[in-house]
This record gives sequence, C-alpha cells and structure tokens, in this order.
Amino acid sequence: MAASRRLWKACGSVGSPVSSFSRGLASVIPKVSQLDNTSDFLSRTTHRHHPGVLRLNSVSLPPELVETARLLVKQSSMCNLDKKTKALTDYLWSRKRPVDPADLNQKMQQVEEQMKREMFGGSQTDSLSPSAEIDKHKLQNKVLKVIRETTYHWKALKYDKELSVVYMAARMDGVFAAVLRAFHEIHKRVPDFQPRTLLDFGSGTGAVSWAAHSIWGQTIKEYMNIDTSPSMLALAETLMKGSSDDQTLCFPGVYFRQFLPVSPKVKFDLVVSAYSLNELPGHAERMEALRTLWRKTDGYLVLVENGTKEGHQMLMEARDLILHGEDRVVHDPRRPHIFAPCPHHLPCPRLLRDRPVPCNFTQKYQPLPFKWNPPQEEEKFFYLIFSRGPGKSTEPWPRITQPVIWCSQHAHVHLCCPDGTLQHAVITAKKHGRDLYQCARRSHCGDRLPVLNPVGDPALEAAKEKETEEEKSPVDKDQS
Repeated sequence: MAASRRLWKACGSVGSPVSSFSRGLASVIPKVSQLDNTSDFLSRTTHRHHPGVLRLNSVSLPPELVETARLLVKQSSMCNLDKKTKALTDYLWSRKRPVDPADLNQKMQQVEEQMKREMFGGSQTDSLSPSAEIDKHKLQNKVLKVIRETTYHWKALKYDKELSVVYMAARMDGVFAAVLRAFHEIHKRVPDFQPRTLLDFGSGTGAVSWAAHSIWGQTIKEYMNIDTSPSMLALAETLMKGSSDDQTLCFPGVYFRQFLPVSPKVKFDLVVSAYSLNELPGHAERMEALRTLWRKTDGYLVLVENGTKEGHQMLMEARDLILHGEDRVVHDPRRPHIFAPCPHHLPCPRLLRDRPVPCNFTQKYQPLPFKWNPPQEEEKFFYLIFSRGPGKSTEPWPRITQPVIWCSQHAHVHLCCPDGTLQHAVITAKKHGRDLYQCARRSHCGDRLPVLNPVGDPALEAAKEKETEEEKSPVDKDQS
C-alpha cells in the first residue's frame, strides 16, 4: 500500500500533468500492442465487464449452510472458541511442508562437516581412543541440537470431533470463497462445460461441494467427498443435512468416503484438492496423490492452497509433475494443459528472480456471523487449474499479477505473459487506444487483459521450454 501511494505521488494525481518519472516508464512498453478485438466483444459489453474480468464481488456461504454452522457452534460446549479458531487459522497459514528425508540427511551431513572443522580443525577423529569416542559423541549431540533448532517439525493434525468444529468455524468460509473463485473462472471462460461428477480430495467440511453446487447445481449428479477423518466426514454430512426434520441432504447425490475409488477407470469431470496437500506426511505421498488425482480427472483438475511461499511452491511441484511427469501406465493419452492462472507452460518467472516472490490472489467474502468475525474478510490463495487436451477456447491473454495503479492518463499493469516473462506495461490511450486503456483501468489483480501478445507463440514457447530443460541437465560433450 505504501508503495502504491509513493507511485501515485510520483505520477501525479488525476488531472495533473504527467511527471518525467511516468514518462520515463511509459517509454518501456512491453510487447503488448493492441486490444484483442477478434471476437468483437466490446460491441456487446462495456469495458468494466470485458471478458478478461474474473473478479467476484464479496461472496457469502449459502444461507442454509450458515444457519447449520451457527447451530452447531451454539450446541458445542467448547470454551474460548474464538481464540481456538484464531490459533488454528494462524497455524495453518504459517504451516510448512514436511521435510523430505533425503534433504534432512544432506543437511545433517553439512552441519556435521562444519562442526568437525570447528571442533577438530580438520584433524582425523577415526582413532579408537576413549577421548576420540567422547568427541564423536559430543559432535553427534551438537549436530542433533542444531537440526532440532533449525528444522521445521511438521505434525499431522488429527481432526477429532472438537477440532473439526474449530476448523469449520475458522476456515469453511475462506475455503468456499477461494474455490468458488476458481470455479467461476472455468464457468465464465468455458460456459459449455457442464460437469456431471465431482471428486473432492480432502473434503473437510464439504465447502467444495457447496461451491460447485452454487454454479453447476443443475448438472452435477454425483459429489464424492473423500476425507480420512471420520469426525470430519460426520460433520460435513451434518452440515449437508441442515435443519431438515427428515434428515435429507440439502441437495442429492452427495457421498462421503474415507478412501479414493481404486479402479483407474472411475473418472470424474471435475477433481478438486483444496488446502489438502500439506496434510500429507511427505513429498512422496504428495506426488503419488497428485498422480492419482490426475488419473481420475476427465475434465478439469483444480488445486488450491494458501497464498504463501509454501503454498506456491507446493503447487509449482504439482505443476512440474503433471506437465512433465511420466506415468508408468498411460490411462488417458490426452496431454495436460494449464487452464489457469498461468498463460504458458514455461517455468514460473516469479521463481527465476534473485528473490522469488509467491504468486497469489485474493477474494473477499462474508465470514460466518460469529461475534469475533468482522463483517468482511479477504482470502489470499494460489490456485492451479489443469484441463485434459489441447486447451480449446483459451485465448493467450496475459494475467494481471498485481493491483492496477492508474494515474493521470495512464495505467500501470504488471503482467505474466504467454512468452513466460513478467512485464510492466504503462498503457495510455494515445499509444494503445482508448479501448485497451479503459479495459486496463477497470481490471484488477487476477484478471486477464485481452491484448495481443506477438511473443506468445507456441513454437517459441516450446523452444524456450527445451532450452530450459537443457540448462537443468547439461550434457558433457567430452563424454559423448
């Protein structure tokens, strides 16, 4: 926010002449030239609602779900629920991935080598003398102490009846908002997609099913909720039944299971994992779960995690696995395609910087009406949507990655472009046309800017991807 104010001050307020600072920036125009008006969409809509706009206004949970959640909290005998929800929210936000055993062993070796140099000055300690054995024992204790103090200790959360209610009060509304935003993008960009089956991995309170029903409730006939916690499944079923006297579900076709369907032939039109990957105990388990979820995807796979560095890196691991990982048995020959938010299949440009910055988006929502909640909150999250096939009906438009800053007669837009680069566009009506200027001014972070980008060429993208792979695994010409 402070940076935005400084930039606003440097650029001048609305109606003031453009400063030399902004003119200098305007000379660095990225390779976006004009509005992509091939479909003549502006004849049917306004700039404020151009096809790249994906932002939702503040969303709220369905009224029947809110009423049931309030009733469950009222019936609960827990004390200090407000403090418990805040503690759980803070813990989940700051939670890191489990340390991989191979990385832990490598770290222990590095610490041990450093300790040896400090304790023995590079001398040999392989002697069988009692003093040497004592020194080795001290060394091992010091190494273990350093590892304990510097290594994140991941713990599995056991969602019993009490913790499930706390999770519902703390996270159900935020999860619903983030997933609804991801579903909204699919629905808006591909209106012909009408899923009939949904698989929710790590379903928790069932918020994903509620979000999917609010968009595709007329077509989805099967909602498969998978969660390893019996208490969480029982809570989700209670929320789904609501306050009805006959205990029927609020909408039909909802099923609750502890394990995924075994048969690889069982596929779902829409597969979702929302805030669930970090509940798995290690890297190998995450990779195996992602392979299984992709095998069961017949249409779209939606992954959502916290908008932190950890959440971004977890989904970047998933991105590399699904795009480049080879399955031992090919169950579906259709290749994966990134539907959103990345406009390309190249390495994430945010991770190629000296200081990597996580990519994230926000969605406003109305939290559950408990006395400790404010009237409105904002969920910060990162998401990935994969589709089967070549990605039809997806225009190569760049994604806006930061809030748009508009000054007098120009707008600053930060874009992730189809050529795999981050570009800072300073768009003016004089140089880029009134339509593009007005579309940029009315866009927000997370929207797509409907512009032509001549660099976003599939052939160039494939060449850059091949070049990146060669840099990762260089070939020693002397050995060939």
